[in-house]
Amino acid sequence: MNTSTKPYQRFLYKSLLLVFFVLTLGCTEDILDTTPETSISESVAYSTPEKILANVYNLYSKVQNQGYYGGRHIIYNEQRGEEFSQNDGNANVGALFWSHNAIATSQLIGDLWTAAYSGINNANILIKNLETTTVVPAALRDQYIAEAKFLRAFNYFALVQTFARPYQSDNGASLGLPLRLTAETSVGNNDLARSSVAQVYDQIISDLNDAENGLPANYAVAVSNSQRAHKASAIALKTRVFLVKGDYAKVVDEASKIVPSAAPFQYVAGNATFKLESDVVNVFKGSYTGTEALFFIPFNDIDAPGIQSALAPNYFGSVVISLNPAGIVSNSTFSAASADRRKVLVAKKSGQDVLIKFPKITAPYTDYIPVIRYAEVILNYAEAAAETNDLGLALTLLNTVRQRSDASFVFPTDQVNTKEALIATILTERRIELLGEGFRVSDLQRRLQVLPSKTGAIGIAPAVSPDANNYIWPIPSDELATNKLMEPNP
Repeated sequence: MNTSTKPYQRFLYKSLLLVFFVLTLGCTEDILDTTPETSISESVAYSTPEKILANVYNLYSKVQNQGYYGGRHIIYNEQRGEEFSQNDGNANVGALFWSHNAIATSQLIGDLWTAAYSGINNANILIKNLETTTVVPAALRDQYIAEAKFLRAFNYFALVQTFARPYQSDNGASLGLPLRLTAETSVGNNDLARSSVAQVYDQIISDLNDAENGLPANYAVAVSNSQRAHKASAIALKTRVFLVKGDYAKVVDEASKIVPSAAPFQYVAGNATFKLESDVVNVFKGSYTGTEALFFIPFNDIDAPGIQSALAPNYFGSVVISLNPAGIVSNSTFSAASADRRKVLVAKKSGQDVLIKFPKITAPYTDYIPVIRYAEVILNYAEAAAETNDLGLALTLLNTVRQRSDASFVFPTDQVNTKEALIATILTERRIELLGEGFRVSDLQRRLQVLPSKTGAIGIAPAVSPDANNYIWPIPSDELATNKLMEPNP
């Protein structure tokens, strides 16, 4: 195991990490059973600084789950969009998600719900146990609580985007999620009604504001600046949340904290400098801990996801999903004549275009997951600037991303000379820059756009309109069975 690049995992493989076994919430009775043979009491689990830190690291490991941000959640969001064609009809690799036929009884849906809510409950337990602790200094206690709130917000944001109607469809009036904000360590308390989408977003933003206030600007151990939450990662996630809400003024407010409006486009906090990598390829084939990594999920040969969940085998190894010839790969950026560096992240395999951003195509699949990149924040800022009529700034920010990969590129005038044209160009640039990183469906849904029809080896997937039942996922059947107050999606 490479212990030099993943500090929080070192603890997960030491005996003291029996501490986190009391800390699981799901929405089925077996998940709520918190008394396995290996469990220990909370008083013991939080009795030393080392055990408290281990519980903090455990919160990150929940996000790392292979059914969640360890791979599958990102793949689902790409399968549901139009950038990829499906080559494997097996339900276990998400064929039903590609064809928009997801069902409530799917274990894959249940796994994502459980992973996110387990992380939420672990955060709640940590917050409860640390609020009055004297085991660690107050400043460190407050930092750990801030990390827990960042991850609670992160989990709720993933859930509300997946299982609830887009905020902009009715300003958040639709059914959202059960807001579980109290620690659960015993069987029961399953029944909790859904809060509205707006209430869920209010909680997410509240948690991220608290996180920003309580998190450090940087960590003494440099590698932690890419793998643990800090002020910049909380701010960056807020730009994403406000973008999804359509609150563009707030996006501008938040993004401007960490992205200057003029060169050099970088944010410096102590030993941490965040900016675009000089070469986009280095984001994926370099150290994974470079200047663009605001929040990445690391893996090693012990905890790497399996072949059905890891990004590399799905995109490039077994080619479960190949790039759709009618998708963004048809853009001139990826043409033979293009000088854009991003085109080298696409290759041919058996006559198909495949994405090779993630190179570990043989086990163990240890590619890190780029959850929040500095490039995304710049594009969030550009879109919000355009929406708030600061077209000059929007174009400057757009050019910053584009010209990182092709220094001589100039957008044609008709693509940037009006507000509407500029926004459309920024959205296209997002498709190019963030291809395969799990953004496409969110970008379609937040603007209430149709999920386009597409063709793959397993057939044709019809378009899905924003008012269709399958525009979002169904609530898992296990949750409906155990939570008597839970309403299904219409």
